[in-house]
Amino acid sequence: MTKTFLPSVKEVETSRKWHHIDASGQTLGRLATQIAVLLMGKHKRTYTPSMDCGDFVVVTNAAKIAVTGNKLEQKIYFTHSGYAKGGKETPLKRQMEKDPTRVIELAVKRMLDVNRLRAPRMKRLRLFAGEEHDFGHRFGK
Repeated sequence: MTKTFLPSVKEVETSRKWHHIDASGQTLGRLATQIAVLLMGKHKRTYTPSMDCGDFVVVTNAAKIAVTGNKLEQKIYFTHSGYAKGGKETPLKRQMEKDPTRVIELAVKRMLDVNRLRAPRMKRLRLFAGEEHDFGHRFGK
């Protein structure tokens, strides 16, 4: 019988890697799935569901993502202020013009489990609308 392997917190912290993803031309949902797997650490041999053992992810060109079908016109983001009649609906097209990084952020956030690990995982996600970012030193650039 094999014992369950639990990595130490120090081992997890020192083994975090940085991943760079170019979002230009990639489909929103497939990209968000790929990012969520990296943030959770499911690609690692030492993955443990109850520990935060994922990596850092830097995404560039968020403004150039692709969506299939008529999602640009039909997909709606709903927010509510908490007051009566405080609901707001924003179509994907307008959200992409306003802040394209928010679209990827929401897609990834909604793919992660709703628990205490979601906030620290989301902190390791860096999103940029264009090509420019200040994490080049992490990738040897």
